[in-house]
Amino acid sequence: MARVAQGTGRLIEDFLDMMAAERGAAKNTLDAYRRDLSDYAEFLAGQGAQAAGADTATVQAFLIDLQGRGIAASSAARKLSSVRQFHKFLLADGLAARDPTDVIEGPRKGRSLPKVLGVEEVDRLLSVAQEGIGDVTRPYPERLRAARTFCLLEVLYATGLRVSELVSLPLSAARTGDPLLMIRGKGGRERLTPLSEPARRAMRAYRDLLEERHPDLAAGPWLFPADSESGHLTRQAFARDLKLVAAMAGISSQRISPHVLRHAFASHLLQNGADLRVVQELLGHADISTTQIYTHVLDERLKNMVRDLHPLGDKD
Repeated sequence: MARVAQGTGRLIEDFLDMMAAERGAAKNTLDAYRRDLSDYAEFLAGQGAQAAGADTATVQAFLIDLQGRGIAASSAARKLSSVRQFHKFLLADGLAARDPTDVIEGPRKGRSLPKVLGVEEVDRLLSVAQEGIGDVTRPYPERLRAARTFCLLEVLYATGLRVSELVSLPLSAARTGDPLLMIRGKGGRERLTPLSEPARRAMRAYRDLLEERHPDLAAGPWLFPADSESGHLTRQAFARDLKLVAAMAGISSQRISPHVLRHAFASHLLQNGADLRVVQELLGHADISTTQIYTHVLDERLKNMVRDLHPLGDKD
């Protein structure tokens, strides 16, 4: 038997508390669940229903409503996943008598290939970002912002970090002489990722410039301090700066984002012979199936290998 019924809003908060306390869900993950489940709660309220009493027909009606609003299949699938997790929690915690999502099939969606920049495009992006950093005739704030953006790009392309991991790097990342960075990723999982010498040089140049006029700010806990609620640079601010550099490099804003550079890191490693399992570890993917979106790169590499090395292969 389910316990005494509670309002849907309260149940959502209980679910989010569980995800944070028991599963170590990151803030971004919790925010995404909150958005999806708030949408679901609004739909239930419009139907005069509560989550604890929802049946399969109610959840199916929610999916039909999403389709009617023009929500993309990928977004609808994500919302259904959030609703599934929520109802599994309600059932497991005795807050509902059944899980209405058990027999529901998610919206079919094609698996799109990630947007990827070519090596020469990344090289052009880095070259443009670096311009003028050492020009003392330029205003200091411009040079500092350029040095920060260049450092972010170098570190991102060298490590493949998630943007949330990148902007929240601690100051210790610039102080260690170890060629490896310890990253705390999704769910509190830790991993080691190598840091290239060009990325280290970019870090030192940026930090030297920051300390030149902002020693107190430079002494704080973050590698990329900023006047924000968190105390470090926000993902949105970096994404804006990245698009400005991309525009100067002749790269469309539609083709660039911090996540695109993470994809470039993975794809370029695979193109040059890296093992998929190694790339999985570097990206911090808990499941190899997440990394397998890059198998199109491996397929092309294998075809080229057979063409070039097979004794009867087509050499034309």
